[in-house]
This record gives sequence, structure tokens and C-alpha cells, in this order.
Amino acid sequence: MNTPRKPFRLNVGFIVNNDVGFSTDFPFEFDKIKISEDLVLHNFLGNANIGRTPQGLLLTGQFEASLKLECARCLREFDQTIQWDITELFAFTEKSITDSGLLLPDDAQIDLTPMMRDYALLEVPIRPICKPDCKGLCSTCGQDLNKKDCGHRTDSDDSPFSVLKELLKNKPDA
Repeated sequence: MNTPRKPFRLNVGFIVNNDVGFSTDFPFEFDKIKISEDLVLHNFLGNANIGRTPQGLLLTGQFEASLKLECARCLREFDQTIQWDITELFAFTEKSITDSGLLLPDDAQIDLTPMMRDYALLEVPIRPICKPDCKGLCSTCGQDLNKKDCGHRTDSDDSPFSVLKELLKNKPDA
């Protein structure tokens, strides 16, 4: 599917002019979409619902996508699926602004791109792991232990805390 120039820019003027309680859906589906320089998502699916309230336009949405990450253990690239929900209010007036500080622009065009980026990045794991039983790399030779065991074993005395074990052994009983 082709990606338009600004796929998350929505004209919501028709919602503003409707009665309180009116809402409409904005479905999204992209094979690949570049949200920002640091975030490219694949298999992007989602739906944004924007409804009219007395204070402003309430955005609720559910989204899912995958992205390429590098495993923190074995350094292989893998696909990670992320999911996120959004609930935000675009206020009509300064008096109705919530903690997020979103105010409906005069032209009734809202751009969800910065919000999509922020919410998606919050779902990216800090230490991504390709699979729960990933063995990582050998600290001696760098061999990927998921592919082959190189035979090296880590010495437990290499730990900077090994000295503390000796102190506990020599502790007199109270």
C-alpha cells in the first residue's frame, strides 16, 4: 500500500460542526510507514475514533505494528510487534485544555504523527530480546551460542562481587 505524504493529518472540521456525541472512525493500514527519522513501522494497523464532546474532540485509538530491533543478547535483528492505545482530548478553548496541552487548531487539521511516534516508542522494550531462551554471545570469543556452543565457560570468580563471598564465609556466627 502506498503511503501518502501526511497519513496521520486528519481534517476534523466536520466533527466540530456536529452535535455532542457524534463520532467517526479513521482506519489506518500500511505495509510500511516512516513515522520519523528514528522510527519505521511495518504491518501498521489501527483505528482512531474521534468524537465530539462539550470540551473538545476526544481521540481514542488502538494500534499495532512491527519494527526491526537488535537483540540485546545475540545482536541479531528481529521483528518485534508492539501495540498501543491512545486517549487524548483536543480542547476547543484554553480553559478546557488537559495535561497533554492539546488545543484544536483553527484550521481543524490535527496531525497525529508526533503522538503516534511518542506512544509507539514507549512500547519499544529497553532491552529487546529475540526469544525468551536466547543464549546470547560468548563473552570470550563472541560466538553466537544459539547457533553453536564454543566450549568456553564463564568463571564465577570473574565477578567483582566474588570477594564478598569470601567475607561471608569467614563471618563468625553470632
